[in-house]
Amino acid sequence: MARPGRIACRLMSMTKDEVGAVLEGITQLLELKGENPFKIRAYQNAARAIESYSGNLESAAREGRLREIPGIGQAIAEKIGELYATGRLAYYEELKAEFPAGIFEMFELMGLGPKKIRALYDRLGITSLEALEAACKDGRVAGLAGFGEKTAENILHSIEQRRSVAGSFLLSVALAAAETIYEDLRGHPDVSQVAIGGSTRRRKEVVHDLDFVVASKHPAAIASFFTTHPLVESVIMSGATKSSVRLKNGLQADLRVVTNAQYPFALNYFTGSKEHNIGLRSRALQHGWSLNEYRLSPVENGRVKPEPIPEIVQESDLYRALGLDFVEPELREDLGEFAAAEAHELPKLVELENLRGTFHCHTTASDGHASLEEMADAARELGLQYLGIADHSKSSFQAHGLDEARLLAQVEEIRRLNATFDDGFRLFAGVECDILKDGSLDFPDSVLSRLDYVVASVHSVFNLSEAEMTKRIVRAISNPNVTMLGHLTGRLLLSRSSYALDIPAVIDAAAKTGTLIELNGSPQRLDMDWRWWPLAKKKGVRCVINPDAHSTASFRYLWFGVAEARKGWLTRADVVNCLPLGKIEAVLAAKRKRLQH
Repeated sequence: MARPGRIACRLMSMTKDEVGAVLEGITQLLELKGENPFKIRAYQNAARAIESYSGNLESAAREGRLREIPGIGQAIAEKIGELYATGRLAYYEELKAEFPAGIFEMFELMGLGPKKIRALYDRLGITSLEALEAACKDGRVAGLAGFGEKTAENILHSIEQRRSVAGSFLLSVALAAAETIYEDLRGHPDVSQVAIGGSTRRRKEVVHDLDFVVASKHPAAIASFFTTHPLVESVIMSGATKSSVRLKNGLQADLRVVTNAQYPFALNYFTGSKEHNIGLRSRALQHGWSLNEYRLSPVENGRVKPEPIPEIVQESDLYRALGLDFVEPELREDLGEFAAAEAHELPKLVELENLRGTFHCHTTASDGHASLEEMADAARELGLQYLGIADHSKSSFQAHGLDEARLLAQVEEIRRLNATFDDGFRLFAGVECDILKDGSLDFPDSVLSRLDYVVASVHSVFNLSEAEMTKRIVRAISNPNVTMLGHLTGRLLLSRSSYALDIPAVIDAAAKTGTLIELNGSPQRLDMDWRWWPLAKKKGVRCVINPDAHSTASFRYLWFGVAEARKGWLTRADVVNCLPLGKIEAVLAAKRKRLQH
């Protein structure tokens, strides 16, 4: 959920996502005011239209073409134009001014929507998280009509969860800011080399700050440029070679300016991880060298005579000097990369270009924002050979899940569309089928067997014990019609923890039954976690990278899925949707054939 008080409006650097977030913020504020439902729905529809729009939104605004986008009327088109023209929206600012600033923090709590927030504000005068926490603890919230003790407990849990992730940001959020600053630094005439470092470069799913490494002969000019960047909210410290700032989205960003000779060492050091750096320094000592963020230096320690130091021009030279193959940034976590690099056994990691198709995509038939035809056209535009459609099943009523009749009608529509493609592209008919509390599935086998594939996922009843949840999922994937297991742990990064689950036991069951496990590329999920993929790979479980796309724009989540697959040491051979048409069909059918015979 967007937070109305946290959207930064920046002239010339506003993204499509930020425009959509402003519209979502207006929607929430209108709901908070109790405005006309038709007006609220207009902004909701506009936000969805922006999300799924595949063109250049800024160009459309500047050229007066916004009304050509379905869902964008004249009044909202003018407001979007104002955002791009001035960097702010007066209407939005006026709406925010009607409420205390602290009330907007409540939008970040799971399960607390505008109506409940308005009730807390009107009846209890609550205008901050601190006041809300106190009211939950003293019983006032539980006493409100429509709330109760369970709601109060859930709110307290959400507040604690939010507190525990303070200062943490999704990789997608960090990367959006990092790439903007990176491109601006790269275009500076005094910059000869520049890179994003830190956990962002290592593609950690959650990051705490940004690191930039720049090579320049004019460090003061670069520091000044960095500290006055439009994304900067405040300057923490500024020096000729090191600067730190706080960005408008709350992230801290650090800059190091070094010479070209120092650059490969600085980039390596400020990429990390800390444990990987310790391992490199230890290896350097074995050659009689001291390694830091600026150079390799000879060290006389009485045991090792320093070897001649080779020329280091780029990062790969450093690894070669230490007797190692180059270690990709994603693998630098001291989880076996040194032994593999020394033995020349590092894997050739999967790349985005290796993907030939994907599954777990939603349409307007359930809770998606694009039609079946629009999703197919977008996939073809990306060069994919196939696309699997997996709308929600009937138990996901909040997501407008399909009943049997609607699902089978969609199957027929997919078959009809496949006959119209003249480029060899193919749609596969599937479903994201709810795993019910007892491990049974939302549709009978007589329905599931008519589909090309089935994604089985947990969407409700998260509070089971580890043993119960594990048994539930194992039972579900034992069904021969279940092709792949969706978002294994149900986590929503920075907002909802994983449910209790014996992950090794589920991996074992997937290996036994031949079930694929999804790597869900949604930046809030990135589930199954990269730390478990080496075990899954060892057990013979294959990965399927899915975007969990609810719009055509969400196909970009495949990039995040690939990034986490790389962190999990996966190659194209480990990811089934790297297979082309003509081969993927056999994988989709393999489990059903195996278990039925």
